[in-house]
Amino acid sequence: MTDAGRHPNITLLTMSEVKEITGFVGSFHVRILKRSRYVKEKECTACGDCVEVCPVIIPDEFNMGLSSRRAIYSPFPQAVPGAFAVDITRCLGHNPIICGKCIEKCKKRCIDFDMNDEEMEFDVGTIIVATGMEAYDPAILDEYGYTRYENVLTSMELERLINAGGPTGGKVIRLTDGKIPKSVAFVQCVGSRSQRRGRPYCSNVCCMNTVKSTIMLKEHYPDIEVKVFYIDIRAFGKGFEDLFRRSKGMGVRYIRGLPGDIKQDPATGDLILTVENTATNELDSHHTEMVVLAVGLEPPSDMKVIQEMLALQTTSDGFYMEAHPKLQPVDAATRGIFFAGCAESPKDIKDSVTQASAATARAMRLMNPGSLKVEAITAEVDSELCNSCGLCVKVCPYNAITVDTKAKTAAEVTEAACAGCGTCAAECPTMAITMNHFTDAQIEAQIDAVLEGNAADRIPVFACNWCSYAGADFAGVSRLHYPPNTRLIRTMCSGRVHEKFIWRAFAKGAPVVLVSGCHIGDCHYMNANQWTERRIKRIWKKMEKMGLRTERLNLEWISAAEGLRFQEVMEKMEKIRKSVTPKEIAETMRIVKEQKTRSRSKASAFAKDG
Repeated sequence: MTDAGRHPNITLLTMSEVKEITGFVGSFHVRILKRSRYVKEKECTACGDCVEVCPVIIPDEFNMGLSSRRAIYSPFPQAVPGAFAVDITRCLGHNPIICGKCIEKCKKRCIDFDMNDEEMEFDVGTIIVATGMEAYDPAILDEYGYTRYENVLTSMELERLINAGGPTGGKVIRLTDGKIPKSVAFVQCVGSRSQRRGRPYCSNVCCMNTVKSTIMLKEHYPDIEVKVFYIDIRAFGKGFEDLFRRSKGMGVRYIRGLPGDIKQDPATGDLILTVENTATNELDSHHTEMVVLAVGLEPPSDMKVIQEMLALQTTSDGFYMEAHPKLQPVDAATRGIFFAGCAESPKDIKDSVTQASAATARAMRLMNPGSLKVEAITAEVDSELCNSCGLCVKVCPYNAITVDTKAKTAAEVTEAACAGCGTCAAECPTMAITMNHFTDAQIEAQIDAVLEGNAADRIPVFACNWCSYAGADFAGVSRLHYPPNTRLIRTMCSGRVHEKFIWRAFAKGAPVVLVSGCHIGDCHYMNANQWTERRIKRIWKKMEKMGLRTERLNLEWISAAEGLRFQEVMEKMEKIRKSVTPKEIAETMRIVKEQKTRSRSKASAFAKDG
């Protein structure tokens, strides 16, 4: 951190908040509010004289409230910059100055209550999101008594107690009587791997953090009794299994089962844990002098602010979703944005550093050439056809389209920001948007080709390039047999499938039509497939009004790894195809053509009125 603070090409903005981010890859504009610290950074020597005279005493957040700090303070010993800061929300008053003792004490006159917050603006080419994580608050889990018993701590609180720079100088003590505990119990997965309360996922670091803590306790106090209550010990990393065995070799007992209840002995302050031992299928009672809750990790409460600014997606766990879990693990779906650390998922220091290195390398790879290469599949707007309705702006996942609906100016596409999903073209009511290399004419030509000849025997499938098309390919290389009459029409995203493509397929005699894409929440174009779902539901309603069976149009989500699912879906589609009679196909062709004729007549009448 110190090296970063001294680096000539790195600007650290502490006590700052990102207020707005606009633009696109290569041309992001960032507006930042830098809070005033009321201390001159370059002049303060962190002597600490001001702290001694400050009368305000409040809990120290860095030490988890186990010690206190003053209203003027340094957040932690290695903080960068090293200058002190004034917690203006806790200070007795600066406008007017009520106390002023710190100002009088400071010999270098570094403290200035006339400082104001500063708004700063930057133009940057890429952005790395490293919003971190928060530790789970176990207060809601009343059965563990965290809010009722002082000798029940979290793993973070134990970390500060056992640290040499902590509030007790590295001495682990009970908060009730200040004595060193003779026995300590760790409870794993507090707030993790729970479907009812807490988070359903594994927090990745808790098991090994507990193993490390047990070794440190045994090294400090060899005679201390340590028990660990767990579901599974996940020692998956390099050297982790050796560390786990070392802990067991030092006498730490690992008991498979979590406490259902923790009570306190009023006389001694000791804690009684009732545990179902899943190894012996017996209900055991354990007495200990201290309990440590291994709390999980969860996304920061304010990460949605950045999510909305950058149009990012999150997984069901609440963390940011990467563009591809294997091929682009640090890239966001929006080009030019990368992830590092726990912004993407819970991880330890080693994985965080690895991902940060990867993110910086990806950013450098993008910026070093000095210019950007854009895929030739971007959207183009015909200004003569555009009616400035603004629907394309609404559906674009990347904010790549701008339009002034009041001034009635035609929509404009920022090519550097456009990812080519085609959702805008599929939703445009005036057909004003053309997708390069995936034009309407090209896709319609494919529909005509796959249904040429005996259309009743064919199953046209609109497949998303990233997931369902790859899933079909995976089914092939896996030698999974699916109906040979399947005819794939590749689109970059299921969001590109225009309603008219489906009606064209039915008009050409298709017995069934399948639209397929990424699973909801896993779309490579963020939320584009949600517009696919809405569009298909609209078509189903129209089919019901026309008297057509809605099961003849299917919408399925198939990932790139789900070759077997693709096979099952196609077998289901083949069964439906066989149930469609020639008479039903002919009737469908007639109804669709009549509907198309009526639509043309209405459009012609509207044009004459205009």
